[in-house]
Amino acid sequence: MILIPLFLTVFFFVVILGIAGWGLWRTANVHDFFLGGRTLGPWLLAFSYGTAYFSAVIFVGFAGKFGWQFGLNALWVGIGNALIGSGLAWLVLGRRTRRMTHNLKVQTMPEFFAVRYETNGMKIITALIIFIFLTPYSASVFTGLSYLFEIVFERKISFTTVLTVISVISFLYVTGGGYKAIARIDFIQGIIMFGGSILMVFIVAQHYGGVSTAAAELSVKLNEQIVSGEIKSPPWFVLPSVVFMTSLGVWGLPQMVHKYYAIRDENEIRRGAVITTVFALVIGCAAYFTGAMTHLMEPGQIPRTAAGGVNFDQLVPDLIASHLPYVLLAVILLLVLSASLSTLSSLVLVSSSAVTIDLYKGYVNPNASARTELLLMRFFCGIFILISYFIALFKPGWIVSLMSISWGAVAGSFLAPYLYGLFWKRTTKLGAYAGMWTGLLLSNGLYWYWFVTESPADAGARAPLAASIAMVVPLFIVPIVSFMTPPPKPETIQKAFGIQS
Repeated sequence: MILIPLFLTVFFFVVILGIAGWGLWRTANVHDFFLGGRTLGPWLLAFSYGTAYFSAVIFVGFAGKFGWQFGLNALWVGIGNALIGSGLAWLVLGRRTRRMTHNLKVQTMPEFFAVRYETNGMKIITALIIFIFLTPYSASVFTGLSYLFEIVFERKISFTTVLTVISVISFLYVTGGGYKAIARIDFIQGIIMFGGSILMVFIVAQHYGGVSTAAAELSVKLNEQIVSGEIKSPPWFVLPSVVFMTSLGVWGLPQMVHKYYAIRDENEIRRGAVITTVFALVIGCAAYFTGAMTHLMEPGQIPRTAAGGVNFDQLVPDLIASHLPYVLLAVILLLVLSASLSTLSSLVLVSSSAVTIDLYKGYVNPNASARTELLLMRFFCGIFILISYFIALFKPGWIVSLMSISWGAVAGSFLAPYLYGLFWKRTTKLGAYAGMWTGLLLSNGLYWYWFVTESPADAGARAPLAASIAMVVPLFIVPIVSFMTPPPKPETIQKAFGIQS
């Protein structure tokens, strides 16, 4: 029976590698490789944004953990992701980001900070934060995807084999076609994700009497489990912090902001906002509803850790593996594979650009040829994937924590300096620096403080809270420090905001 998902997976890989090969001949320089020449329309970019947003982490880690802990209340995470992380993000950030990056002639977030705040030091810091902290995020995606493959193929294919194959495919398709090809592949993957998510919910729910019956039963079951002490209610702050972290956090993540740089026409932003909102609403709610349905599994079906606790990372894979026929299970495998590869491509592109464009060309060799720059971009794509591969080999059993640490460090560092840099002319270099260091230190300091003083489990539960605090506090630090320091040069503001002198 494993031949069905194996055939579909191989066919899927052949298709995306074919598109990557097409893109290889249409990528002449880093501008084409990283931004697709800024020629992409709303459908391609909206699907590219949505597929980069959701990966194996939401289906394997987040949906399992928070669906189990909160039941149907976990749907608020999906709703927040759609309304705040997708629709509102496009409407608020899309036009201003595209316009200002054109005015400043920048391609990356580190370049944006360097030119907007007139400090090359910020480019170095930003590039290092991106490469260092997006690597474990990428590893968490590899890990979640490999878990699902291992279960679908009935453990006849080892975790290491799956991880190796996925890493190689990721390298080939990202380094081959660049963003022109990736955006088209993301569109195909987005269609698979959209249809597969709806199919997954209805097929699994059908085993419990349909969607409405399953929803009613799981709510009753969850209450019974809480009353009996089988499930301990998480602290009140966990769900709001998860909604906040995963919804507002994407406003400061470079792999998401990158999508706005490539918009072809500002007039298409509203259409892109609608498309990505609908996409995110379906994907997010489908994932968390499926996670909530794990409460309907028989006690003997619930996967356990060696210590006897619930293995959150295997809840959803075990649920769908036990309820879907093999043909449909193969489709769901492609759904999660699509989600993961699209996210990985965004992470790899942004991280490799941080080293190639911002560090190498920015400092080591400013006169590097277009060919050299493109080769280095591809080389560092490989390095990033290789590091993520070795982290994932250790099978970290804390996918949600790993992602929360990464999001907290990156979004906590960049969100406030980026937002104020876009909209407030009085933002100063020192204000941006203060916000960046505050977010970075808070996100890591709080997590490791809880890790040492309490326990790894408690630290993991509070990781989204640490990330949320790291995003909020800099929003107050940046304006306070900016008011206390000299304003930026008028010519810099005129250039950034397109003001005619």
